Amino acid sequence: MNQASIKELETKSITDEQLVKGCQQGDCHSFRLLYRRYQQRVRSTLYQLCGSEMLEDLVQEVFLRAWKGLPQLRESSYFSTWLYRISWNVASDRRKKLAKHQPQLNQTKSKFDSDESNLNLTSSSSQDTPDLMRLHYQDLVQRGLQTLSLEHRAVLILHDLEDLPQQEIAQILNIPKGTVKSRLYYARNALKKFLQQQDICL
Repeated sequence: MNQASIKELETKSITDEQLVKGCQQGDCHSFRLLYRRYQQRVRSTLYQLCGSEMLEDLVQEVFLRAWKGLPQLRESSYFSTWLYRISWNVASDRRKKLAKHQPQLNQTKSKFDSDESNLNLTSSSSQDTPDLMRLHYQDLVQRGLQTLSLEHRAVLILHDLEDLPQQEIAQILNIPKGTVKSRLYYARNALKKFLQQQDICL
């Protein structure tokens, strides 16, 4: 085993809690490791919530807020839940800004429609090279997600694509677990109906 592989294994063995404590002591390297560990998940979640417009800026905003907020984070073992909550807040802020400028929102949607076929809707554990039928299906799912409200979309993405438990989603979105269940039920049915309208057999 070469040195790079050994270093990678050592990095994976470090817990989030240890890295958070390192960050709180001013260790920038610990934060870089957290960034590498979570940036793909954050990017995937933000893309599915907000589309491709300003995606990189939104990802950077999430980690900037995380860096600023880490000194006040008391439950360091719940870092991932806390980071998803920041991602949700950034996405919500983005949608609110777009809502204030409706013409910009229409332009964003138009650009997203033209760009989305070049981007894959996948969970962080999905294959990197899906076949053409998979790409087509992902494109339809992404279109279906865009028909849902941000609140319903968030629950569906976090549960079905990011594989988070309902209790954790309730903590991230700051809503009761029962609301998570009802929103998930509605979102799944709405997405299923959309896909059936596109002649996708489920």
